[in-house]
Amino acid sequence: MAEIGFLIRTIADLVLAAFLLRWLFAVQRTDFRNPFVQSLHRLTNRVILPMRRVLPPIGRTDTATVTALVVVALMRSAILSFILGFGIPSAPALILGALVIIARMLLWIFLGAIFLHALLSWVADPYNPFSRLLADVSDPILRPIRRFVPPISGLDLTPLAAILLLQVAIYSLNTRLAPLFLPYDL
Repeated sequence: MAEIGFLIRTIADLVLAAFLLRWLFAVQRTDFRNPFVQSLHRLTNRVILPMRRVLPPIGRTDTATVTALVVVALMRSAILSFILGFGIPSAPALILGALVIIARMLLWIFLGAIFLHALLSWVADPYNPFSRLLADVSDPILRPIRRFVPPISGLDLTPLAAILLLQVAIYSLNTRLAPLFLPYDL
């Protein structure tokens, strides 16, 4: 059963990451002409476009993407809990578990984007579409930290500080909240 749980967790996390990135790109107003953003939209359109007929956007919020994101997290939580022998969690535990899953995934996306952005800033062209996309995703996290962490001899230590803070947040989430709502996800 552990192998099936691993497979379900991996597939659900990949789908969850795709919907979360689509939502994040929309919130941060990432350049839609970026080929990576367009590829992600093409990949997720099969689910999102039919849902938009029923769930139109509210203001600037893409309700179809948010709904798909929450549904995948809820299904992931319920299926894994059932398959791994914990039964179906109560509705509040299921909802809070889904929120923990989404928050953890979002933190990991930010951590990965900041790490790759810092790494590629040394070797890649800053106008490369992927570098620009990573900058767009990581800037909302790095910008506030830059006020407190000055460059040292021209070296920007902001990504290092941000990665450290994100790791603390992920660790706290995994040790404090996840055991309460996701006992099967440890």
